[in-house]
Amino acid sequence: MTLRPIDTDTIAAIATAPGRGGIGVIRLSGNQSQAIAAALTGRSTFKPRYAHYCRFIAEDASVIDDGLTLYFPAPGSFTGEDVIELQGHGGPVVLAMLLERCLNLGARQARAGEFSERAYLNDKLDLVQAEAISDLINAQTQSAARQAQASLRGTFSKAVGQIAQELLQLRMFVEAAIDFPEEEIDFLAEGSVAGRLTEILNQARTLRRSAKQGAIFRSGATVVLAGKPNAGKSSLLNQLAGDAIAIVTDQPGTTRDVVREYIELDGVPLRITDTAGLRTSSDAIEQEGIRRAHKAIAEADLTLELIDDTEPKGEQEHESISATGPHLRVLTKIDLSGREAGFCAASTIAATPSVAISNATGAGIAELKQSILEAIGLESGAESLFSARERHLTALDRTLDTLSTAEAQFLASGAGELLAEDLRLAHDHLGDITGKVTNDEVLGEIFSSFCIGK
Repeated sequence: MTLRPIDTDTIAAIATAPGRGGIGVIRLSGNQSQAIAAALTGRSTFKPRYAHYCRFIAEDASVIDDGLTLYFPAPGSFTGEDVIELQGHGGPVVLAMLLERCLNLGARQARAGEFSERAYLNDKLDLVQAEAISDLINAQTQSAARQAQASLRGTFSKAVGQIAQELLQLRMFVEAAIDFPEEEIDFLAEGSVAGRLTEILNQARTLRRSAKQGAIFRSGATVVLAGKPNAGKSSLLNQLAGDAIAIVTDQPGTTRDVVREYIELDGVPLRITDTAGLRTSSDAIEQEGIRRAHKAIAEADLTLELIDDTEPKGEQEHESISATGPHLRVLTKIDLSGREAGFCAASTIAATPSVAISNATGAGIAELKQSILEAIGLESGAESLFSARERHLTALDRTLDTLSTAEAQFLASGAGELLAEDLRLAHDHLGDITGKVTNDEVLGEIFSSFCIGK
């Protein structure tokens, strides 16, 4: 596969976040970086990795700002090209003037993620590491930040590379056995191939589980609170958020729109959505709230169906809420009903897992939090060693499917040719993760989500 060529343009962008700050940074990358910096500052040379105090000069010789200029020569820079960083005062007007001056001197405005894209195309980092930069910037919890940093250091890439290397070695062995059938020993039938294949398959399964945990810590999940009016949805939102986010009254239908709150649960970012009580209503506003509630349920990663445990049993045994994702029932107000807090047997309320809680006393909330994490796919006590994305999980799923097919076919037929092809396909699927085998469309989608200055 041929990757798109690296642009030869020198690019420039503001690398610091929008708004006012004590320091603002303009980053340039490309062959003309030094020449632009020289014209801008009046200096003819720059010592590598040394902070030069300079005045930044406009075209009419007036001073735009003063600050520091740093030079990182190729190939020992982030992008692998000559890089200049201009550090001045962090006012948006000053930075805009400084950037405009760089563009007038021959630089081009960088596209979103173009600095990281050039680093990837120049083999300064692989695709997982490039994505980890964005994940680190956008981390919502400390756990997510630590795992993004681990991916940036190459933890995930090394694990993928190890399996890919073992696949390659096994593939070479199988193809050699096919190419030399006149050998007296049948290498494919002696058992080592099947054993090695099983071992690789188990390693891939372990990596998939770790990647799933990393994806949960990175992206979190959307949890929707649903149920009849006065079931305790808003009270539970306040309990989980640790604050009085939603209005709580005894009046049915108080919540008429979705109310969202972001919380952190054991390092996992969760988007908790409180919804209008589900019932038949002639009120047009409440009807709209109920419609939005059903829409939120359809889009949820996890739906918590709240049931007032003080209601008559017949009222509780109603048809389950239709949810596309995992579904957990929560029995509320047990301080009034007398039910024991915590996990309930599946037979208590139909076959859906249930947790009994009291928002008033906090009883059962710890068990509910544990159930939420398990329902969204987090293994008990787990914290991933690295961050991961949905596309990584898809590539690993394809790898596992291919290897599982290869194992079954080889055990059934012993056909080396089919095994060799499956090993090649599995190797390519792993290559999708790190960017060894990735098309331009995928690259464009990935880097377009980055900051402009990254």
